[in-house]
Amino acid sequence: MLALVALAAGGAAAQPEQSDLLRIDAGRFSVLAAPQDTRLARGLLRVAAADDSFPGLPRPVSHVTIRIAPDAARFHAWIGRSAPEWGAAVAIPESQELIVQGSGAGSQAGDPAATLRHELAHLALHEYLDDLPPRWFDEGYASYAAHESGRDEVLAANVALALRGVPTLDALDTGLVGHEGEAAVSYALARRAVADLAGLDRSHGLTLLFRYWKESGSLDVAVRRAYGEPLDVFEQHWRSRTRRRYGALALVSDLAFATVVFLAILAPLYAARRRRDRARLAALRAREAAEDALVTAQVMAILGETAPDDPLDRRADPGGNVRGQSA
Repeated sequence: MLALVALAAGGAAAQPEQSDLLRIDAGRFSVLAAPQDTRLARGLLRVAAADDSFPGLPRPVSHVTIRIAPDAARFHAWIGRSAPEWGAAVAIPESQELIVQGSGAGSQAGDPAATLRHELAHLALHEYLDDLPPRWFDEGYASYAAHESGRDEVLAANVALALRGVPTLDALDTGLVGHEGEAAVSYALARRAVADLAGLDRSHGLTLLFRYWKESGSLDVAVRRAYGEPLDVFEQHWRSRTRRRYGALALVSDLAFATVVFLAILAPLYAARRRRDRARLAALRAREAAEDALVTAQVMAILGETAPDDPLDRRADPGGNVRGQSA
């Protein structure tokens, strides 16, 4: 799924024309859709009503209007220039509105149900905390609430996490509005950060964090009160854990890169080992040659002491007999 966008108050999309749209209401939701998108509209209403609560937040009560763009041209006209071209949908918190793509959208628009859940999480978060959440938390929470665990696959393939490390939380705000590839990594990291925060308290998750955040107006104070550690300490641990977990996984999964690293590290070690082996073999051969020469010298010395110089030597003895012959 492509990354999703929550527009700030200053960047709200222009009000779309509604003359050719049908209106369908259910509970706190209204859907405006072209006739060809009626089935999609009813399906989205069922999805929204069936799961209308979000992790750590009180149940939302604001009325939400969902506008389904009948075609790509209308979608991009409605979301305005402040949203990136690759955005699949937008949420406008100040007016509690969503703009999504219609049934004629391609696969890049993602799963309509998952997209709707993501965008509704933006609206629920802003209904409770208004503009307190920074962009990284806003997007990370929406992804966390929509159960977009598949985003971790982006991290598992990102070798840069191992080489350059994990960016700071503040740096994610810039990455979220960058090019599509950079944004995909930033969205995945933001979701990971919110999930890790929730995991600090298995019993309450994000509930106490949101309560203290609303009371104090400070995320750092809320993190301290909810989890017993400052935000900067959490951030340091989160960056370290994420780099170890996904950076190493990326190195292993990237076969080409892993091969280069393997050769770069092991080739010099192999060459050094070969040099040591050759030196040892040469020393062994030299020692064996020396030992052979010593044994040969010893044998020759023994033979020189016990054997006559000439077996045919016929030197006479004092009695006049020739040595080696009978008298």
